[in-house]
Amino acid sequence: MLGLGRVVSEFEIDIEPVSLNESGASHCIARRRGATYSSDRASQDLQTMDPDESSTEIDEGLYSRQLYVLGYDAMKRMKTSSVLVSGMRGLGVEIAKNIILGGVKQLTVHDEGKAEWNDLSSQFYLTVDDIQKNRAKASEQRLAELNSYVPVSSYTGKLTEHFLQQFQVVVLTDSTLEEQQRIGEFCHNQNIKFIVADTKGLFGQLFCDFGEKFTVIDTNGEEPQTAVITWITKDNPGLVTCMDEAWHGFQTGDYVTFSQVQGMTELNNCTPIEIQVNDPYSFFIGDTSDFSDYEKGGIAMEVKMPQTLMFKSLGEALKEPKYQVSDFGKTNRQGTLHIAFQALHQFVKDYSQLPKPWGKTDADVLVTIANKLSENDPSILNESPLDEELVRKVAYVALGNLSPITAFIGGIAAQEVMKACTGKFMPLHQWMYFDALECLPEENKDFPLFEENFAPVGAGAIGCELMKNFAMIGLGAGEGGSITVTDMDTIERSNLNRQFLFRPGDVTKMKSEIAAAAVRKMNPSLQIIAHQNRVGPETENIYTQDFFENLNGVANALDNVEARRYMDGLCVLYQKPLLESGTLGTKGNFQVIIPHLTESYSSSGDPPEKFIPICTLKNFPNAIEHTLQWARDEFEGLFKQPAENVNKYLEDPSFIDHTMKLQEGQAFEILEGVYKSLDADKPKCWADCVAWARRRWQTQYSNNIRQLLHNFPQDQVMPSGVLFWSGPKRCPHPLEFDPNNVSANS
Repeated sequence: MLGLGRVVSEFEIDIEPVSLNESGASHCIARRRGATYSSDRASQDLQTMDPDESSTEIDEGLYSRQLYVLGYDAMKRMKTSSVLVSGMRGLGVEIAKNIILGGVKQLTVHDEGKAEWNDLSSQFYLTVDDIQKNRAKASEQRLAELNSYVPVSSYTGKLTEHFLQQFQVVVLTDSTLEEQQRIGEFCHNQNIKFIVADTKGLFGQLFCDFGEKFTVIDTNGEEPQTAVITWITKDNPGLVTCMDEAWHGFQTGDYVTFSQVQGMTELNNCTPIEIQVNDPYSFFIGDTSDFSDYEKGGIAMEVKMPQTLMFKSLGEALKEPKYQVSDFGKTNRQGTLHIAFQALHQFVKDYSQLPKPWGKTDADVLVTIANKLSENDPSILNESPLDEELVRKVAYVALGNLSPITAFIGGIAAQEVMKACTGKFMPLHQWMYFDALECLPEENKDFPLFEENFAPVGAGAIGCELMKNFAMIGLGAGEGGSITVTDMDTIERSNLNRQFLFRPGDVTKMKSEIAAAAVRKMNPSLQIIAHQNRVGPETENIYTQDFFENLNGVANALDNVEARRYMDGLCVLYQKPLLESGTLGTKGNFQVIIPHLTESYSSSGDPPEKFIPICTLKNFPNAIEHTLQWARDEFEGLFKQPAENVNKYLEDPSFIDHTMKLQEGQAFEILEGVYKSLDADKPKCWADCVAWARRRWQTQYSNNIRQLLHNFPQDQVMPSGVLFWSGPKRCPHPLEFDPNNVSANS
């Protein structure tokens, strides 16, 4: 049941012939700037390429979205990293695919084995024609097509120490425990980042060893927090109080520095100080008793401090495991799964195969092995008993090969590779175990995936992954089954970095058509229909009641809330399951919506965005967000809303009647704006435009500020004795127009 999920048939793919050298490596067939790389050439390049030279070549058009998350420095570090991925079954190819899209310096894929039938259920770059061919060689060209900036080579020989020395990161999949320990020990001693990834049916395992001194430059990738200060005590420790309009957002252990503090100026531009949070509006900073008296003002700014982590080698970590919890509802399973995976290695060593699917005898043997391992080292289970039933389930499904599980574990493993290369984001430290046992069907219930009719909405980054997984599990690949995907967008060059079904030659073509054609190659039996429609009221004649009644479910892969809510409403109306998902940088969300069982997508929402009062925007801005909102309001008030009203006035004969039904003040404002745009303030020449801009500048940056200071002088004291311009209120200064100031004129 957990074996082959894909219906396969023969179809041809042309593969460029490759030749093996004496070491067993094949020529690399990725082309970069017209050159063909061999693995020998790539090995030489690793030692001769100037890191500064490679780091200057970042294609912003291709990597734009990734740059928003990682930044230039991290991207440059990644472009100097060479990576080895060993094992080209489903998990290995998933990791390799993601690493190539990420943009490392060079990737080598390794496998000594030949493709088998059961590989086809998760290895999306193998076909029936590749059976009995080396997996690494068969996958090489298709992987190389993903990113022309990343040379891809294959290697089919033994993983010797001499060969491993050329890499900064080594990833092992589908390897024996002895091989993992041998290579892991070598990598640990050579300061080569080392990752083990494995999947067995519905179970997954990850291990990371980044050396004894690995520096994390930025643990979370978030923008540094800032807070406006209202008071600082002279004490040991000193207490910093922030304005009470919002939480300061700091955590104990964070580091901060200060600026614009008046009075206690010793804090300005100080070296980063570790803080201890007192409450959401205050924190302690250490001894301030010898500092000057605090007067007013000041901003506390978070400083991202590098953290140095110590990783144990695989041999040590097996005996003293440290787990990263993947599901807080299953925290008691980590120790048992740690032993169960070791027991599987011993089972394969003893019997040269994994336990038979749902074989009770083999399951009993695996339990016996696991019990012996736990008796030898009871500390792994924290003195608690082994969960024998969980070990049995591991045995029952270990031979299974499911694309969604390899996609999940492979995605995390690839992210760990990027962390190893860049030092950005906190790495896995050190073991992670995952299971999806809730996917096991109830007794006497069948799930005819081949006969399902599903509708993914969107063929972008998430949509491509959904369709790949749907194709590999055979969803809609049988008689009566189908997948109907719709996406109104065309492919852009920046999509190629994340949406792996597309190639450079597909730019400007429709996403849904190209994605459908790509997954048909992965599974020729797939019944997939591509639409190019926007989902909304205007397409209700296409996505009718009959259309929805024929569906078994909908999978949203959308990029806006409006479309999500619309599809959610239709699924509620027609009582269809909905899979909802989204990503934001390295974060993601997923929601399963089942009729009559769970709440709908629209039943809950994100917390409301912070409202910025108009008076704060116009008179007392104190944060970057305030200036951005002010600029947006200015733009819409000057160039968007008046133009829209003028167009409505010119095109809609009933515009005035509709406007007069509004409140008197609002109606007058709209009609006055139309009159000024068409007559009173209408520029007649370029000089009029310049004069308008000059008057606007004078009003915003001089006159309004002078009026504000006239009403509230810089030294005004409130009845409470506190200066008016203190706390979040920052005293402005009027500007004098200088025609020779280029920045003012621009």
